[in-house]
Amino acid sequence: MSLFFAWRMSAIIEGISYLLLLFVAMPMKYMYGMPEAVSIVGSAHGLLFVVFMVLLAIVYLRETMTFKQCVVAFIASVIPFGAFVFDHYIRQRIPA
Repeated sequence: MSLFFAWRMSAIIEGISYLLLLFVAMPMKYMYGMPEAVSIVGSAHGLLFVVFMVLLAIVYLRETMTFKQCVVAFIASVIPFGAFVFDHYIRQRIPA
């Protein structure tokens, strides 16, 4: 498995965890009074985001992606569904 593929998979997993945090854990906290849902999912998402960023830095340092692409990847990671849109974009431009 290539490092670039591992980074892409981390982006997808991180994107899923972000959606779970926003659309499952947060409603559970505010609608049903279950703050532990945000604690659990938020912690997992935080760890996955750190892994994503470390792999992004490594991919950049190995010159697989340009600096501009890395900035766009970071911005996409903080927008709901952005990771999936960026994955589609980057797959077309960089062969795995």
